[in-house]
Amino acid sequence: MPKDTAKKIKYSDDIESALGSIEKMLTGDYSVSHRAIAILLLQSDAEIVAKVKAQEGDSFESISEIISDIQSGYSQSLSYIMAMSRQQYGHGILAKTVITKPKPSKGFAEKLSRITMHPVTGTAILIAVLYVGLYLFVGVFGAGTLVGLLEETVFGEWLNPWLIDVFEWLIPNETFRALFVGEYGILTMGLTYGLAIILPIVGTFFIIFSIIEDSGYLPRLAMLLDRIFKKIGLSGRAVIPMVLGLGCDTMATIVTRTQETRKERIITTLLLALAIPCSAQLGVIFGILSGNTAALLIWVGTILLVLLLIGFLASKVIPGHKTNFYMEIPPLRMPRISNVLAKTYTRLQWYLKEVIPFFLLASVFLWLGDLTGVFGYIIDGLEPIVRGIGLPNEAAEVFLFGFFRRDFGAAGLYQHAETGLITGVPLVVAAVTLTLFIPCIAQFLVMIKERGKKVALAMTVFVFPFAFFVGFLLNSILVAIGIKL
Repeated sequence: MPKDTAKKIKYSDDIESALGSIEKMLTGDYSVSHRAIAILLLQSDAEIVAKVKAQEGDSFESISEIISDIQSGYSQSLSYIMAMSRQQYGHGILAKTVITKPKPSKGFAEKLSRITMHPVTGTAILIAVLYVGLYLFVGVFGAGTLVGLLEETVFGEWLNPWLIDVFEWLIPNETFRALFVGEYGILTMGLTYGLAIILPIVGTFFIIFSIIEDSGYLPRLAMLLDRIFKKIGLSGRAVIPMVLGLGCDTMATIVTRTQETRKERIITTLLLALAIPCSAQLGVIFGILSGNTAALLIWVGTILLVLLLIGFLASKVIPGHKTNFYMEIPPLRMPRISNVLAKTYTRLQWYLKEVIPFFLLASVFLWLGDLTGVFGYIIDGLEPIVRGIGLPNEAAEVFLFGFFRRDFGAAGLYQHAETGLITGVPLVVAAVTLTLFIPCIAQFLVMIKERGKKVALAMTVFVFPFAFFVGFLLNSILVAIGIKL
């Protein structure tokens, strides 16, 4: 037997006693010390157990009894108990031979970074960001104060009356004059919607989004929501297009290219088309529901429930595999004013160049549709549907406008709410249905480009009846339980 010259690790007294007894009973020829064999036997090493059983014959039964007796005195396996003893022994050697400097305390930024990703504190911070950023700044200030100033005072009292007087002098023909300053006029409707109602809302949203983006909060939000997103077949990486969708769903649909699998890209595109309101919709809805907390909570709860339910069902139906999620977390920092202003300016420039022309073009289509009577037939067809979900006939125009652009429909809903035409439960139902309504023309075209004609058409065919079904269901439930808003 080789001489055991190595320094022995001291185990507990009962284990040392068992090791000594087993060592005396070992008579076979082994390539290592009998103590090493005894240690491996106590740790139930399958190879050593088989070898000892073969060499020791009848005495192996006595060895097994010793092992069973010592194991009965511990609630955990002997392998674990002995590993902890060796670890403690190693720490003792390390403490005697290595000098370590105390770790510097974590800075405030690092502590805050960890807090933002913790399930409890991170959720509380997210709610605070949504409340202050989206509800107070975009909803109350943007959709309330700024829109009121521009739409009611600047355009309503000053600009539009002056334009009407000018065009009455320039264009005597009432039909052609209506193209510019009529009910669907390019100036009195298109420009008013685009600049007086929607621009303040998207402008305030772009400011908040730029602050969130520049601070490094978005990757932390992705980490926070990754666990929830996995339930609907996505990873935390889907936060990026989802948050961008709160600005413009058309732009966010393009960004779904960042998703790793086709399954994730399809699910994200579907949720953007169905349950992610653009900044104009979000701001308008916050603006018109801000005075009624119960109404706002019903809207938020319904949209979240639909998003999670449809996402979960889509993850089960759409074929494909899940991917692992990893993301580099940049340092958390104070947003730079210059960066925020530059990003906001760039996005506002995009809005003025890309979106405002759609408002003007939509006004022309609406004027033509009204002139030819085509839109009258469409509105007549929509009226029974909107009545079915508890809305007045005039709400049919809102959904017709929403087909041209989501923010166009949101602006129409805002006007109906301001005039008192739609209030209470019907207002909440209209807000939910319009949020879930089919994607606008621009988003639909991008969906075709990114996902293909069949997928884009299938999503649109699903979304249209589903939106009104949810509206009908919500209206029926609120009326049945006697909710007054």
